[in-house]
Amino acid sequence: MTQSTPVLKYNCLFFASLLLTVCASAQQIDVSKYKEQYKLAIKKIAQPIKIDGELDEADWQQAQAANDFWLKFPTDDSKAKHKTEARVLYDEKFLYIGFTVADSMPLIGQSLKRDSRIRENDGVGIMLDPFGQKTSGFYFSVTAYNVQADDVLSASNNGELSFSWDNKWYSEVKRYPDHYNVEIAIPFKSLRYDKNSKIWGINFIRSDRKANEFHTWTRIPVNFPGVDIGYLGSLVWSEAPPDPGSNISLIPYTTGSLISDKQNNKKTIGDIGAGFDAKIALTSSLNLDLTVNPDFSQVEVDRQVTNLSRFSIFFPERRNFFLENSDLFSSYGIPPIRPFYSRRIGLDPDGNTLPIIAGARVTGNVASRTRVGLMTMQTKASGDYAGQNYSALTVQQQMLKRTTIKGYFFNRQGFFNEQHKLTDPLDEFGRNAGAEIAYQNEKGEWQGWLGYHLSMKPDVSSKKSFLNAGGGYFGRSLTAYIDFDDVGTNYYTDIGFIGRIENYDAFRDTVIRLGFRQFFNQNSYRIIPKNGNIIQHRISLDNFFVLNPDGTINDRSNGIGYNIEFKNTSTFEFRFAPAQTNLKFHTSFTDGAPLPPGIYKYNQYSTRYSTDSRKTFSFRGGITIGKYYSGKYLQYTAEATFRQQPWLTIQLNAEYNKLEFPDPYGKQDLLLLAPRVEINFSTKIFWTTFLQYNTQRNNFNINSRLQWRYKPASDFFLVYTDNYYSDPFLKNKNRSLVFKLNYWLNL
Repeated sequence: MTQSTPVLKYNCLFFASLLLTVCASAQQIDVSKYKEQYKLAIKKIAQPIKIDGELDEADWQQAQAANDFWLKFPTDDSKAKHKTEARVLYDEKFLYIGFTVADSMPLIGQSLKRDSRIRENDGVGIMLDPFGQKTSGFYFSVTAYNVQADDVLSASNNGELSFSWDNKWYSEVKRYPDHYNVEIAIPFKSLRYDKNSKIWGINFIRSDRKANEFHTWTRIPVNFPGVDIGYLGSLVWSEAPPDPGSNISLIPYTTGSLISDKQNNKKTIGDIGAGFDAKIALTSSLNLDLTVNPDFSQVEVDRQVTNLSRFSIFFPERRNFFLENSDLFSSYGIPPIRPFYSRRIGLDPDGNTLPIIAGARVTGNVASRTRVGLMTMQTKASGDYAGQNYSALTVQQQMLKRTTIKGYFFNRQGFFNEQHKLTDPLDEFGRNAGAEIAYQNEKGEWQGWLGYHLSMKPDVSSKKSFLNAGGGYFGRSLTAYIDFDDVGTNYYTDIGFIGRIENYDAFRDTVIRLGFRQFFNQNSYRIIPKNGNIIQHRISLDNFFVLNPDGTINDRSNGIGYNIEFKNTSTFEFRFAPAQTNLKFHTSFTDGAPLPPGIYKYNQYSTRYSTDSRKTFSFRGGITIGKYYSGKYLQYTAEATFRQQPWLTIQLNAEYNKLEFPDPYGKQDLLLLAPRVEINFSTKIFWTTFLQYNTQRNNFNINSRLQWRYKPASDFFLVYTDNYYSDPFLKNKNRSLVFKLNYWLNL
């Protein structure tokens, strides 16, 4: 029997899983009629509106109300019992939204910090699709304690909110014993829209956290996110929306810092800096963003993790300039194979900052069904690194109802000279091009994707492509899909990320590139009880295996899991995961001898439990036991949270990993402690402190950040960062104290 036999067996399993979906019952929801079924007229005001949360102006009483909301979670087959009403008005400058929300006191507000998710609070939100094409839109939400959050929506981000988009708008909340009001004013200058379009896509959402429910105006299936832009109703204008006129925003900033670097024997230095960002509306739907000498010192530090794998870990981007409309660039491929990964811009491989001179980005719609993105960033030489230019071009075209065809070209170009000489020809440039098609039926249940990607490097002519394809069914009860990826050994992504193409050989102390083919299949079945204290049971089966270029198996893992979710927000899950690895190179997991190449089979069992997250004190924890390669493995995780809502949150995260291999391969105890304290003095002043003690990285980090939003979209930051060795304990590496002041100016 050859090693290709298991591949045939698992292929049969994958396709059998997909065939099961044919028997699944379809949801009786006809989304094609939503624009007519859910229509709301927008009224122009006769008298000025004061944003005070009172909703006492006559125009509010005369405006048509969106009410009779659907229950979205925990189920989607009935109307919400607690009443919510939403109305929309406008004048020449603002779009006004008013909510009246029936509720009892006290209300849940876990934080006063901006961009808090309303799913964890009591609150309301609105989704807008000014083009009505289900390709992109805007999201605004306000909690019952007037905490704002905003984001850009797109069909390619699967309902995930990054809260990267930050704009200027206004809101107030008024709380009463049996209800609360929310009043919102959004400047038309903050939106992108076709001023000739008289029908916008719209939906309203409400989080009823005390009841652990989520409500939406239009009916959205429970298996899709509440912010899915495929299920919007219609906002109907009797006349064309106002012309926003010129729309230019300038955001200058100044910074000051004191930096001490004992690790590299450098003296304490002070520095003063300045720069600016600008937002310029080229058209009503296309925006130009500029940045000169950008500074990201106010960005929160990465949350450290313990890495027990053989490969690098994907950390999310946190810098707002790269996050806004990031789906245009970063949605190609699949995680963790991404042709575009913005963290490669302005950071070296160790995460140290490289100075960015300037950058520009054009994003938006050039037609109602066509989105474009163009970006260029220039870094200057620093230390051993030559200056680099990073450029990206992408186009997305919507076809049919919810199908997207998109293509891209990415380029990194190095600028070498006598001081920074080119030593490796591959460093001269790196270019990537590709195209993808993503299909969804109108309800979003059936999906498929296909993409072809090519890399270009000096003197590289073969094995330089990446192919990905997949599809599946995403139903109310049953989900089953398969994904296939073929990555060539010479497929490079200088502005991207590939988790496993580089293999470190500990015996020869070298990195070896090795292409691979991988298959991933996931199946889950959800049972939603009609009554009782249980929201849902979920049973899952997933299969993953990786092939070497010669067709032999490199990695194989399977997982069988069971999850139960209760109405009081507590959860319990269990998972059994057998795995096999054909280790190709010597690999070190401890200070002992590296594990030799060979075939390793090992099983792991894990369980997780979390308590009611709405309580003052909540806890989640888990344990994993079993084998890891030829050794014994044990992991404990714990997260304890204390909240004095909405002012104070104290959270302690802890993770302990124990690896014990037979002699001479060593033992390893790894500890990660990560307390976090967040104090919200108001909806404008926040103080957050992280402590991270990580024995794997031999680092103890302190990061403390004070933010004062003294005017809408204008902030003052004061950030203190300190790093120590964990062994020898508390020997200082470096520290810094930085302030940043920016101001949002509309021209």
